[in-house]
Amino acid sequence: MTKPEQPEPAPQPAPQPAPVLAPKPAPADAAPAGTTPVAEAELRASDADRERIADLLRDAYAEGRLTMEEHSERIEAAYGAKTLGDLVPLTRDLPTHRPISMEKPPLRQPDPAPAPVPRPPARQEAPTMVAVFGGAERKGRWRVGPHLRAVAVFGGVEIDLTDAVFESPEVVIEVTAIFGGVEIRVPENVSLHGGGVGIFGGFSVREQTAADPYAPVVRVKGAAVFGGCEARPRRGKKLREWARKQLDF
Repeated sequence: MTKPEQPEPAPQPAPQPAPVLAPKPAPADAAPAGTTPVAEAELRASDADRERIADLLRDAYAEGRLTMEEHSERIEAAYGAKTLGDLVPLTRDLPTHRPISMEKPPLRQPDPAPAPVPRPPARQEAPTMVAVFGGAERKGRWRVGPHLRAVAVFGGVEIDLTDAVFESPEVVIEVTAIFGGVEIRVPENVSLHGGGVGIFGGFSVREQTAADPYAPVVRVKGAAVFGGCEARPRRGKKLREWARKQLDF
């Protein structure tokens, strides 16, 4: 007699691996492992912190709130303080006491630049200057055109172009000096050229060429008979109203 067949056991499911949990991210402001936050009072004091406390102590001494001995002791302690906590007791009993803070005070805004002072308008002058047994001068803010004539007979003529407003890129000055003299001054940043004839006299033009090719050019010519003419740059004086702006070239 045969034994009945035994049923085969059902297959067992394979064991599943345990899920791996991702570590939670540390908060951004968390202190690194193994460190503890430093209290504000334990932070190192800067030279600016010490100087600020010293200023408060000087004010308090000037107001009579501190005696000379107290002021001296606290000043010494302020400059010798190592931490912010060392500075707190020095002004705690003063009305000007402020809590020590690491926040930087806002930067002081610069004062606005003063508005430019308007310059007076330039004068319109005649193109001819004459001095006979006397003198004639022209200086300050005046308009000089392309041609100017100076005549000195037993007298003197002074022409100062250092503050003049040039209306032409080239100015020709024609000089006639008879028993007299003509003196011409130009800014140091313009070109000066020319020359003349001296008969029993002198005619001197101290020539120069400006570094800027657009600078105005002053040319001096003429004659001096028993007299003199001198034209030269005036050091330290520069043309304020640049010719290229006035003449649009």
